[in-house]
Amino acid sequence: MTKAEIQLVRALADKRGRTQHGLFVAEGEKLIGELRTSQLRVHKIFALEGVFEGADVETVAPRDMERLSLLKTPGNSLALVEIPRYALDPATLGGALTLALDDVQNPGNLGTIVRLADWFGIGDIVCSEGTADCFNPKVVQATMGAILRVRVHYTDLKRFLCEAVARGIPVYGTFLEGENLYDAPLTPDGIVVMGNEGRGVRPETAAAVTRKLFIPPYPADRRGSESLNVAMATGIVCAELRRRK
Repeated sequence: MTKAEIQLVRALADKRGRTQHGLFVAEGEKLIGELRTSQLRVHKIFALEGVFEGADVETVAPRDMERLSLLKTPGNSLALVEIPRYALDPATLGGALTLALDDVQNPGNLGTIVRLADWFGIGDIVCSEGTADCFNPKVVQATMGAILRVRVHYTDLKRFLCEAVARGIPVYGTFLEGENLYDAPLTPDGIVVMGNEGRGVRPETAAAVTRKLFIPPYPADRRGSESLNVAMATGIVCAELRRRK
């Protein structure tokens, strides 16, 4: 293992480095095993002896894996993977359920949402340009492999949603002033917008929402927490939409 390889892995901890090299880091035997059978292209694998075999594998000592790893507790393998590029067209989303994230910042929340999308059979997540990078090492690990199956896009979210509305695609969003989620008329398809952890959905994005929804507490008049964690709220909305279907 060369000094240049160590520097490359370190550079990929930062979004600028990932953009420059077109690579992201994945760690752990299970995740890398899934990567090798996915459509994503694995550039190189660093692994302890006996973990992986192949022309793309470089065997390293435990102390070198500790130097390479971007995690607090290093695993037995680390892969450099090419960042995939997906086409995004609102016209292709008709008849499907899609998530839209408006400046979601926390990597753990984003990773959990990608994992939720995978669980509920949602193939696309459309993110505002201010949303956390889905190939941040913390996000990749939090997805537990779901990042291999869910297509994550970054775009001008307001413009994208306006184009979707013009095509007749329902756009839902969660708001404190919205209709009760369990009483509102819902379609099994459409776009669900989830907002920033602190600010919620931005006003310019909210303008494109065609139906505002509210997740009620229990009992309905109870005074408790001001809001739900964005990943938890996403799971509740997705579960109700899938139940309706």
